[in-house]
Amino acid sequence: MSLFDDDFYSTRVSRRTRWEKDRTAGVRRSGGGGRSTLRIALTSSLISAAGVALVFGLFTGFDRGSDAVKAVAGITNVSMNDPMDKTISAAAKVRPAVVSIINEQAMPAGTNGSGAGSSDGGGDAAASGDGSSSKLEQAALGSGFIFEKVKGKAHIITNNHVIADAVAVKAVLSDGEMRDAKIIGKDEITDLAVLEIDASGIDTVAQIGDSEDLRAGQWVMAIGNPLGLSDSLSMGIVSKTKRVIPVSLSQDGNYDWEQEVIQIDASINQGNSGGPLIDLDGHVVGINSMKIADYGVEGVGFAIPSHAAMPIVQSLLEHGKVLRPYLGVYTMDLSRYLEQQAAMANAPQGDEAGPADGPADGADGLTPGASAEDGAGAGAGAGVAPGDGSDDVMAPQEDLKLPDNVHDGVIVLQAVGPAEEAGLKYSDVIVKLDNQPISSTMELRKYLYGEKSIGDEIKVTYYRDGEKQTTTFKLEEKTED
Repeated sequence: MSLFDDDFYSTRVSRRTRWEKDRTAGVRRSGGGGRSTLRIALTSSLISAAGVALVFGLFTGFDRGSDAVKAVAGITNVSMNDPMDKTISAAAKVRPAVVSIINEQAMPAGTNGSGAGSSDGGGDAAASGDGSSSKLEQAALGSGFIFEKVKGKAHIITNNHVIADAVAVKAVLSDGEMRDAKIIGKDEITDLAVLEIDASGIDTVAQIGDSEDLRAGQWVMAIGNPLGLSDSLSMGIVSKTKRVIPVSLSQDGNYDWEQEVIQIDASINQGNSGGPLIDLDGHVVGINSMKIADYGVEGVGFAIPSHAAMPIVQSLLEHGKVLRPYLGVYTMDLSRYLEQQAAMANAPQGDEAGPADGPADGADGLTPGASAEDGAGAGAGAGVAPGDGSDDVMAPQEDLKLPDNVHDGVIVLQAVGPAEEAGLKYSDVIVKLDNQPISSTMELRKYLYGEKSIGDEIKVTYYRDGEKQTTTFKLEEKTED
């Protein structure tokens, strides 16, 4: 008998007690008991890992791309890729290349001018047309961007209307430095111009992208100098990748050209013209050009697509202009003339004065609707051949004697150059170029510039005194007035 009856202290261990301890304490023995415990541990670990992956996937969208979660040697790297970071990096790539453009024009001495204020050259004297002294005043503000550096010079793209009628042009860099700019070339039809400045200290040029890759709904950014607030950004989407809008080159309300543009809803204001439209990779996909400014209209802006602009820019760099074929006629749409004649016929007695009685609207003899077919000088005085001392050109007053079924075409108000040499005259009505029916000056210009080249032969079908006639001649290159 032992000293203690209590088995807890006894050195004797009964078979039942040994079995109970082995079962509850998990004593390791040879056999399958240890493996079961290990299997349970591994299963628990796998379930926990799957749970973590499931929860993380719900928040990350199970991204399997290169920027997804990467676990290497126990280290987890997470890249969130905030979309707003792309706008910041894209703007940073282009902003140093964006410049403000100042259009300076001569103002007679003693006047305050109509500009927003004097530039650095505001006090410099310049010769005016009458020999009196004048000073240069800031007449307009716009934007532009540096797209290349060549032989110590930096080239800038902007709009033609930004530098129209300028005596001097200045470019203000993103750091505020102002430099004199030289006009390399400009084109009224496409509203593009190329300027040149000294390239010293300029390190950034904008990269041109492909506007044909744009998609509706894509985010874009406009950079420029709206209302004189330089280095300004606005953001929106591409509303439509290709929109064709009518344009009045002479700003007289008569549409005589069509422009292909990108429609955007990013804010475009006065001064944004000529600035870059960029995608979120920082590539220039358009040149901000115009907006619809009317009561109740918001977020309808337009940019010239880069794929259409760059061939024009290249021609301006090489030739200082865009080489286009020249027909040599100043025209008025027949439909507009017929409308005016009908209005005059229906006017009360004593109120018959109209465009046929003399120059309209003080436009130096150019009846509304008349324009130069080549687009050069379309506007005041465009109906007069340069330097020929001609009297004011007016719409025909006599009956054109057209067949009853002829309602479309263009009236020749004056023929110059190749058209004059081929025999075209005042009041002839052109109805076809080659085999293409022509109903307006816009269609004439589109066919001429889109289908013909300098030196090509062209067949012109026209009516004179009620008789249909044709003439064929070669198209020439338009020379400077």
